[in-house]
Order: sequence, then C-alpha cells, then structure tokens
Amino acid sequence: MFISFEGIDCSGKSTQIALLAESLRTRGYNVLIVREPGGTVISEHIRSMVLDLNHGEIDSHTELLLFSASRSQLVVERIEPFLADGGIVIADRFHDSTTAYQGYGRGLDIASIQEIHTVATHGIVPDLTFFLDISVEESLLRRSQRAGEVDRMEASNTAFFTRVREGYHTIATSAPRVRIIDGDRQIPVIFDEIRKHTIAILPSLDDKEI
Repeated sequence: MFISFEGIDCSGKSTQIALLAESLRTRGYNVLIVREPGGTVISEHIRSMVLDLNHGEIDSHTELLLFSASRSQLVVERIEPFLADGGIVIADRFHDSTTAYQGYGRGLDIASIQEIHTVATHGIVPDLTFFLDISVEESLLRRSQRAGEVDRMEASNTAFFTRVREGYHTIATSAPRVRIIDGDRQIPVIFDEIRKHTIAILPSLDDKEI
C-alpha cells in the first residue's frame, strides 16, 4: 500500500503522517515514511541544492528535473523494495507536488511533466493520496509562527501558492485516488477522516481497525 500526502506549506502533512504511521504500526503493520525531495543520500543532496535560498538562479525546467531525479532515486532505493516486501509506504509529497508546483505554479507544460513522471516514478502511483487543503492566507500565518528560515520554494510569492493550490484542486478532480481533506480543523478531527478513508481502501486491514 502506497499513501501520499500533499498540500501547500504548513498544511499539517507531517502531523497527520505521524499519526497515521503510529496507528498502523501499533496494529502490526510495517510502515515506511519518506519525504520529497529527499529520503536517500543522493536525494538529500539534491534537496539541499534545490531548496537553498542562495540558488535563486535555478531555472524552472532545471528545478523540475532535479525534483524528478530525487524522486527516481527514492523510488528505486526505498519505495519499490519496501512495497515488494508487503509494507506500507507513506510519502510526504510525491509526483503530484511536481505537477502542482512546477506545472501549475511555475507554468510548465503539464503534458511534458506527466511524461517525466512516467520515467521518474518507474510506474509507481500512490494507491491513496490525501490533499490537506488550507488557504494561502492560513499557510502564511502558520509559517510566520514557525521557527526557522524559509527555503527557496517557501520564499515564493502569494500568487505562486495560489496557483499551486488551484492546481491541487485540478489534480483532485481528475484522480479518483485523491481525497481532499479540509486542513483548517482540529488535528483529531482531520485524522479521524483520514483514518476512515484509509480503512476503506486498505484491503489488508480486513477486520482490523486503526
């Protein structure tokens, strides 16, 4: 089972991923959490480069290819082997992020991006995707309350993130695997909805409850 979490910055992905993984693990499931970009030595090097504020000269097409290269290494080195062993992979972002950020956000050709996905994902697509939806205003408010500096992607303007959010909604309308989750609610309420969706689609649960 492969589950991905998507959303604009500070939408609560990390919190919900941790809750879902803990719930599954306490019931005996083997769970791997990965993040994008990153998750392997090579992918983390790419992450450091592409998110560095000092690399503002990175072209949008270069950005697309770097994120995709990081994804390819993550799939081959970690995701594919774990799924082959019957485990559950939970990803903090996957190829939908590239479609939303570099496609709708940067304005790159969506059809070309989809072709790159075919190569970078090695044919792997999440079984279930949670899009944690919050407004751009809420995202900026949460970011202002968070410690630490913003990275190169986070430093983008409001118009960019508005396009990204709208892109996610477009993706959701065309992909039945995507569940739009209202991220502007209390954490337990959000998790309860995620839990119910997971139960409905995870065949190996059978009579187990998470």
